[in-house]
Amino acid sequence: MKVTVIGGGSTYTPELIMGFLARVKDFPLSELWLMDIDEARLNIVGGFAKRIVAAHGSPFQVILTTNQREAVKEAAYVTTQLRVGQMQARREDEYLGLRHGLVGQETTGIGGMAKALRTIPVILKLAEDIAELAPGATLVNFTNPAGLITQALSMFAPQVPSVGVCNVPITAKMDMIERLEKKLEQKIDPTRCELNTLGLNHLSWHRGFKLDGEEMWGEVLQSYISESKTDPEAEYPVELIKTLKMIPNYYLQYFYATQRKLDAQKQWPPSRGEEVIALEKVLLEDYANPKLVDPPDDLMKRGGAYYSTVATQLLNAHYNNLGETHVVNVRQAGAINGWPPDWVLEMPCKIDHQGAHPLPAEPLPEVCFGLIAQVKTYEMLTARAAVTGDRNLLFQAMLAHPLGPAMDQIQAVMDDLLETHRQYLPQF
Repeated sequence: MKVTVIGGGSTYTPELIMGFLARVKDFPLSELWLMDIDEARLNIVGGFAKRIVAAHGSPFQVILTTNQREAVKEAAYVTTQLRVGQMQARREDEYLGLRHGLVGQETTGIGGMAKALRTIPVILKLAEDIAELAPGATLVNFTNPAGLITQALSMFAPQVPSVGVCNVPITAKMDMIERLEKKLEQKIDPTRCELNTLGLNHLSWHRGFKLDGEEMWGEVLQSYISESKTDPEAEYPVELIKTLKMIPNYYLQYFYATQRKLDAQKQWPPSRGEEVIALEKVLLEDYANPKLVDPPDDLMKRGGAYYSTVATQLLNAHYNNLGETHVVNVRQAGAINGWPPDWVLEMPCKIDHQGAHPLPAEPLPEVCFGLIAQVKTYEMLTARAAVTGDRNLLFQAMLAHPLGPAMDQIQAVMDDLLETHRQYLPQF
């Protein structure tokens, strides 16, 4: 079986390799193709990947290529972890936000919009190649903004089975397990647990947690309430948690505490992108060491905890028809009564060989739905703008976003964005 990684030169790749190695008995991978347009970086990361696999007895072959069509041909799965414009473009997104007093984070606000505009045409070209050269292959998208990109795939490449994945739900799940372990004074296998979460990628609310089928949300929620009462660094105030009876995704701080996030931006440099640029320099130097055969500790500083677990568990559940429940981004198709069926949501889905099946669930309360509807409108307008190059749609997308520029600021922000990323936005 062939699996392809688009953006194989990513510093995340060694962790992904470890995930596949941990599942070789159940997931019969024979060829892992790493594709990247940065050949020098691909050779460093890919060379390290080959040494890792060799140190584990070479259960599968690692193949490096800069040719996307060759990489995709006859693949069973294609995963994406690419960054159009590389890390320098992320830095530009951040400082675009800073210049205009807007959120420049890579998935949220104007930074996320800029990244989506660069990325969507590239992902849709990949989908074309998959449809032609690997019909039936599943596209698993980790590229941010994951929800928006998966929405674009649903709108413009419905012929290719696709699912968007993020590590935030599993990170939340593991945190909740740790809290329950302290309360119950016992170790808990994550396979015994199911997280109930709903919303958009980086805009969701956790609202339930089952252990062996028994609802434990009261205990989990109380843990967060107690923490919020005593920890001055807690993500959310106790009043918010008590009122919602849910735990907001970490990224909702950009909506609920916008000024605090804008104030933090004023402390740059370094921005997060600049921190990652420095970190990746060290990681790539480590990866180039011919004696290194295990991922270095510094990889955890890169972020993306449990990335390999999410990726390989999902592929394994699909391939082996396991019927497991995973929180992923898919077209909800009527699973949430009263919400538009064409919305891509982050929600629990049953994963089997036929794909990801959204599990019917209660809608979120109105206080959450209003924000979701606004951001989803922005997402769909942005996807259409990215495909068509229509500046009127781009203007409307900025107008729709709750973290977007003021009406009389939109044109200046739009001009700045299009000029900053001119080489990556030929459609405009």
